[in-house]
Amino acid sequence: MRLIRTDEAIFEEVFQGIMNRGGGGDPALRTMVESILQDVAARGDAALFEYTAKFDGYVLSPQTVQASPEEIREAAALVDPDDRAVLQLAAARIEKFHRSQIVKDWRDESEDGVRIGQRITPLDKAGIYVPGGLASYPSTVLMAAIPARIAGVKEIVAVTPLRQGTINPLVALAMELAGVNSIFKIGGAQAIAALTYGTASIPRVDKIVGPGNVYVAMAKQLVYGHVDIDMIAGPSEVLVICDHTAPVSFVAADLLAQAEHDDMASAVVLTPNEDTARRIVDELYRQLDNLPRKAIVRRAIDDYGAVIITKDLGEAARLANRFAPEHLELMVENPEELLSEITHAGAVFLGQYTPEALGDYMAGPNHILPTGGTARFSSPLGVYDFVKRTSVLSFTREAFHRYGRQTERFAALEGLDAHGRSISVRLDR
Repeated sequence: MRLIRTDEAIFEEVFQGIMNRGGGGDPALRTMVESILQDVAARGDAALFEYTAKFDGYVLSPQTVQASPEEIREAAALVDPDDRAVLQLAAARIEKFHRSQIVKDWRDESEDGVRIGQRITPLDKAGIYVPGGLASYPSTVLMAAIPARIAGVKEIVAVTPLRQGTINPLVALAMELAGVNSIFKIGGAQAIAALTYGTASIPRVDKIVGPGNVYVAMAKQLVYGHVDIDMIAGPSEVLVICDHTAPVSFVAADLLAQAEHDDMASAVVLTPNEDTARRIVDELYRQLDNLPRKAIVRRAIDDYGAVIITKDLGEAARLANRFAPEHLELMVENPEELLSEITHAGAVFLGQYTPEALGDYMAGPNHILPTGGTARFSSPLGVYDFVKRTSVLSFTREAFHRYGRQTERFAALEGLDAHGRSISVRLDR
């Protein structure tokens, strides 16, 4: 874990290196994923099932690709009652938060003869990708499907690869709680292709959301335009701004929690207090020894971790805005005051008792967040991602005549004669 000051000559190189991790893409990966997408688009189920057997190691058919209601119920029934209660509580809190995001139609009739406004309509079909490899992610199901259901999406389709031949019980329960309509036992780039183009067994959707591995991320990037996507998710990250009041055990624990995602995850601290910075590093390595995934964590913090000593909290806020982190923790004496200086972050966690892990599971706001600096221009997943906005316009004859000549002249300015004639034909009548 690097300890570095912002006034050191090497600082900018280190900071840029962390921000730019995972960028650029792999041409070989792109070529492979393009081939899979094109094959599934051309051959449908046949290609989809071949890739599932090749990459995931199990055989599917049109009769078995979709999980039956009985399969889902039986899998969900295996969940321990205490675990079920945890998922139910999380689902209720996520639902409560996202119901505040509902956007409604509006209409303006303040001008005589003119009615303008906006209609809000939900998407017909949304596809949710749920990772199912080495770990299970019921939280992803809740975070993706609950906002879609609240938005009024007519059909929510989930895809998830099987693990040891069955659907994970926690994932099955989360799909029941979230209101997923259909579940298909597929994953990888081939699942993204199936959702994008449709096959005999898999419906084509309007939007695909949810995280995945590098193959899934590349596939989502390549199909965008044929279908909408939530975002192109990169490696996860946390940035902590702290001062002398922050318990170093809390800061170290939050850094390690982020670093255990994978060896590309980033965990960075910004603090103006050198003694705090040094104690964080010492505490981090002390806690690291007790982690089951310490090999992954060590690679992540060695390659993409840093404790950065800043001139003051103002400089820390400016650097945080440059980083535009997925998760930003403000573990300072007055976090609300520092929040006023933050303009770019996926989610901001205020104070000593609001760790990022709380936001992952139980707080309520969505944990599907922009990564890799994209918080400069994008937002967390929400209800608004599953609706479309349609403009509505209505002018009476009298209102049209108030603006007709100016509209005709504007068309002439752009050299679009037919546009102008569509106005003049009405003015001359």
